[in-house]
Amino acid sequence: MAFEELKSSGITAETPKNIMLGAGTLHKGLTFTGGKWNFEESLIGATSGGTKISIVPEFKDIEVDGALVKVKGLAVKIGETATVETNMVELTADWIKNTVVGKEGESEYEGFDVIESKRQLEDGDYIENFGFIGKKMNGDPVIIIFDYALCTSGFEHEGKNKENGVFKATFECYAELSGEADVLPYHIYTPSKA
Repeated sequence: MAFEELKSSGITAETPKNIMLGAGTLHKGLTFTGGKWNFEESLIGATSGGTKISIVPEFKDIEVDGALVKVKGLAVKIGETATVETNMVELTADWIKNTVVGKEGESEYEGFDVIESKRQLEDGDYIENFGFIGKKMNGDPVIIIFDYALCTSGFEHEGKNKENGVFKATFECYAELSGEADVLPYHIYTPSKA
């Protein structure tokens, strides 16, 4: 029969090597120097409920009289967004400062630090080398880095009885200020096949 070669599944010998497993980890200042990654030093904290990454190109379909469907060659990429949505379970002063884009103030109470609002966004408010590290089923890492990230969702917490709190936050990738602000500086590293 002509249909004997059809498979009922897309599973191959490579399938287990390509399945992502687990929630992954978030990092601030993730870099590769001296032949290794600074995974431990850059770790932000524990999450609960996972992390969602979205990298979405934006297209414009050029309208041409007589073309009643989308036409290959008449689509233009006009932008893109890259976001990380997470549910942090650890609450630190640094996390609060990053989510509210605030500043450290002078506490009038002994034994307490204080984070306060500030008027303007500053260059240091962008998190450099904001990273996500996930693992495939075989242990190979997948590393995603935004050169510059900014929390655009703010600080949000909803406490519930008999449940641990999570601190939801959305971080967006931003490009460097330049005349060539047409590509987002994100990088997705996957292990080489070699």
